[in-house]
Amino acid sequence: MTTTTAPRLEEITAGNLKAALGIRVRPDQEFAVEPVADSLAEAYVHPGTAWPRLIMDGDRAVGFLMAFLDIDWHDDGSAIRSGLWRLNIAAEEQGRGYGRFAVRSVAEELRRRGTKELYVTWHPGDNGPENFYLGLGFRKNGELAEGETVGVLNLN
Repeated sequence: MTTTTAPRLEEITAGNLKAALGIRVRPDQEFAVEPVADSLAEAYVHPGTAWPRLIMDGDRAVGFLMAFLDIDWHDDGSAIRSGLWRLNIAAEEQGRGYGRFAVRSVAEELRRRGTKELYVTWHPGDNGPENFYLGLGFRKNGELAEGETVGVLNLN
């Protein structure tokens, strides 16, 4: 990871909102993740479920993540899950380990909360994040969620 300091997560505040809203992925990746503004709007309407954070390296905003906490996956109480809802790494900051840092950070938070598995979904296709997630140890579980592949990482 090419950084000047250790990356860290920050809560989204009035002081860093503009930096968060400035995070843009590469144009060829826009099909795969919602803009940060849309994610923050969803976090606002799902306050007990969404866990949005800005990824900082020194004074630079390099990415944004949003985890989901204890959602009713099938809307019937049969599967309560937590995981990574959104991951936006700024186009100019990609390839420097910030995505891996983000996934590790969500995994640590979920372990702290007693969660045993971390879920994620991704759009299949060229320029999508499938190889990234599989390379971090996620496995496809055979499900699709709104046309996206579902992956799971064991946190034990």
